[in-house]
Amino acid sequence: MAQDIPYLLRGITQLTTESSTLISSSKYLNNPALRDWLSQELLRRNGKDLPVPSGAFRLSGIIKDMQDFDAISAMLEEERKRLPQLDQFLSEGFVSTYTRDDLKAYPPESVAGIFYKIMTEGDYQVDIVPPWEPKNNYELYLLRSGQVHDMEHIITGGPFDSPGEVVTAFARLENVHKFFSPELASELTVMGFFGAFRFLTRTVLHYPEVWHDMFGAMERGRRVGKASDLFVLARYEDVFHLTPAEARKVLGVREVDDTVDTTRAHRIWNELPVDDEAQAEAAE
Repeated sequence: MAQDIPYLLRGITQLTTESSTLISSSKYLNNPALRDWLSQELLRRNGKDLPVPSGAFRLSGIIKDMQDFDAISAMLEEERKRLPQLDQFLSEGFVSTYTRDDLKAYPPESVAGIFYKIMTEGDYQVDIVPPWEPKNNYELYLLRSGQVHDMEHIITGGPFDSPGEVVTAFARLENVHKFFSPELASELTVMGFFGAFRFLTRTVLHYPEVWHDMFGAMERGRRVGKASDLFVLARYEDVFHLTPAEARKVLGVREVDDTVDTTRAHRIWNELPVDDEAQAEAAE
């Protein structure tokens, strides 16, 4: 009888199918590669055998295989009628070609100067992924999103560490959902959504000591994304010569808090040695 069924379990209907494999109304649940990625990347601890950035690279390939590029490009084409910034972005089709050495000439306190210091100290590449020739609207969006990712760290106040990735990711997630139509925003952010939440699930499961640090990073990023103009389409190369504060004014990026030191949280989350005594002395 219905009253014998726990309240929260009432209404469940067992469906049947002739399919011999797992199938549902969700294309995401139907994808075995994504199911494997989620179970591993959301639940695992961190380890040197599988660097954190590798998860994002694998996820990118999985999501791209699932998406209909033509349909998303058509949605962008329709959306440009409503968003002047998007219309300009698609009309210009701008793709940057600068190298790390090109950043040398800029002042150390400028956006490009800071970027150059980060790149050289960490021996990073300017291009997260090798550049390609975009063939449609969505490919252009994807290419530029990769090209400006590190710029968004500097502009949104996300340090170049694990909590900083959370700041930057949620700033973009909120900004896209603020300006784009819901269906298009979903397609543009599904990759970033999964990529960002692996930081939070691993934190609560394995690194609860830094939960407040990670949650605070998410909150800071969300504030920036919600309060700012449509910065995800910004041409950061035009503000290379400015300081971050000056660039934010030009780009309409607001509510940035870049004063939080997340060094200790980053080290704990990545299972690196933490010297609290040395950090305390440095703070004095």
